[in-house]
Amino acid sequence: MNAKEISLEEGKVKPVVDHLNDLLANYHIYYQKVRGCHWNVKGQNFFTLHVKFEELYTAALTTIDELAERILTLGKPPYSTFKDYIETAQIKEIQTIGLKDTKMVKAIIDDLAILIAKEREIMEITAKAGDDGSNDMVNAFMQFNEKNTWMLRSFVNED
Repeated sequence: MNAKEISLEEGKVKPVVDHLNDLLANYHIYYQKVRGCHWNVKGQNFFTLHVKFEELYTAALTTIDELAERILTLGKPPYSTFKDYIETAQIKEIQTIGLKDTKMVKAIIDDLAILIAKEREIMEITAKAGDDGSNDMVNAFMQFNEKNTWMLRSFVNED
């Protein structure tokens, strides 16, 4: 399949795919970080954060699948190796074992800021390419991340 089959110009789709693959790589590292936080959170906020982290990594897993499928819809292959994710992602791994709960939350807030910035950039690129499908999808991801940034910042009293 190629972009022409869904009424998009091949030349305009390449930067979209490149940025979607970059976002995909970042979501993979973010997903694993949130998963580690979920497994390793301790302390008086355990019950609250354990549930919140599960919500976030479940949403990230769905996002990863939607990104990969969109890239395939645009006629290109999605990144699919940890090597690609680690080399491409701006989000970096951290050790979550023994990490204080509020430091976990702050790490997730930092990652959400990176994801939101990338999503805003992609929305500009998809608009130029006339790719409303990718634009709408990424906009929904961004809105979810913005809301959760507000919630997590309120949790650590940084609102």
